[in-house]
Amino acid sequence: MPVLPTISTSLIVISAVLVAIGWVLIAKDNKKAHKNVMMAAAVSALLFFIIYLSRTLFVGNTSFGGPDDIKIYYTTFLIFHIFLATVGAVFGLVTLYLAFKRNIPKHRKVGPVTSVIWFFTASTGVVVYLLLYVLYEDGETTSLFKAILGF
Repeated sequence: MPVLPTISTSLIVISAVLVAIGWVLIAKDNKKAHKNVMMAAAVSALLFFIIYLSRTLFVGNTSFGGPDDIKIYYTTFLIFHIFLATVGAVFGLVTLYLAFKRNIPKHRKVGPVTSVIWFFTASTGVVVYLLLYVLYEDGETTSLFKAILGF
C-alpha cells in the first residue's frame, strides 16, 4: 500500500470520526469538549489536504488501474467524490467561521448539514482509496487531469 494515500485517507476517516464525536458532545451540551474535538477534526482535515495537495503537485495522481469496463463508473464516482469534497470543505470553512465569530444560531443550522456532507465525503474517499490501491493494481501516476479524465 502506498504510504501517503494511506495516511491521507486515514486522516479523513479520523476527521469524520471526530466530527461524529463532536456532534455527540454538543448534544450533551459539552461546549468546550465539542470545540476541542471539532478543532482536532479540522486539523485532521487540513493535514489531509496538505498531504493530498503536496502529492498531487510533486508526484501526481494515480489513475484507475482496474478493468476498462468499469472505468466509467469509477470516473463518475470520483467526480462525485471531488464535488462532494469541495462542497464539504467550503461548508466546513463556513461552519468554522460562524463558530469563531460566535454566530451560534447560524452555526447550529449549518453545522449538521456540514457534518452529513463530511461523512459522505469521507465514505466516498475511502471507496476511491480502496478502488485505487487495494482492490485493483495501481494505475500510472500522472497529472491530475489525465488521472481523472484519462487524457
